[in-house]
Amino acid sequence: MIVIIPNYRIKDRFEQLIMSKYILALISLVLVSFGFGKASAQQDLLDTAAAAYDSTHFQQAIDAYEQIAVQYGVNPELFYNLGNAYYKQKNYPKAILNYERCLLYDPSNVDAKENVELARLQCVDKIEAIEPMFFVTWGNSIRDSFSCDTWGTLAIIFFLLFIAGCGTYFFSHRTSRRKLGFYSALLTIVLSLICIHYAGAQRDHILQRDYAIVMTPSVIVRASPAESGTQLFTIHEGLKVRVRSTLSGWSEIELTDGQVGWMPSEGLEVI
Repeated sequence: MIVIIPNYRIKDRFEQLIMSKYILALISLVLVSFGFGKASAQQDLLDTAAAAYDSTHFQQAIDAYEQIAVQYGVNPELFYNLGNAYYKQKNYPKAILNYERCLLYDPSNVDAKENVELARLQCVDKIEAIEPMFFVTWGNSIRDSFSCDTWGTLAIIFFLLFIAGCGTYFFSHRTSRRKLGFYSALLTIVLSLICIHYAGAQRDHILQRDYAIVMTPSVIVRASPAESGTQLFTIHEGLKVRVRSTLSGWSEIELTDGQVGWMPSEGLEVI
């Protein structure tokens, strides 16, 4: 049996198809325009912050960078710029905080490393750190050579080279090429696993967030989480500490020299 579709039904379907394409095109245009508008607005704020910084209006630059952080998210460059603006304002605790946040996401940033040390020179506390075992220092140094994203990218590249080596081994007819493919595959899969390990270590380091900067000019650290606790020692703003635990508005902190005590959590800002 031959079914004849009336012309008006064909026409309706054709018009619906054309209409749906127009709608999709309109939606795409709106989304693209929104993306360009968002990028343009962010760039305007960046330009405003840069201009304010260059003209020594550092608070205006800080306000613009903070607005970018709230509206568009954070990145290492933003934290670095904030650190510079706070440093120019001589707000060294905030400068240290933002340099440390920059290094948390981009540990290979040499400028941030140098600037955070300069900012620390302006702070009161100069505490000698207990050096960890050499292999811990070595491992952390390798981990901090690249960001988490870079480690992940390297892992993918080495894995692709591993596949290429396997292909050379299995499909080449020459013994020399098969050997080259085998050893290349072995080396690259090991390198890929190492990169995966350090990518995970860098990610855990970012997510752990157990370090903070002291923001209160002077803090008495006590033996227990209460104002009645025994006074142990005094620390000052700008000092980097490790937060071991929190309890009822108090934080148990550990200094780089191993001293431990409790201080009010409101006097800390997490890196």
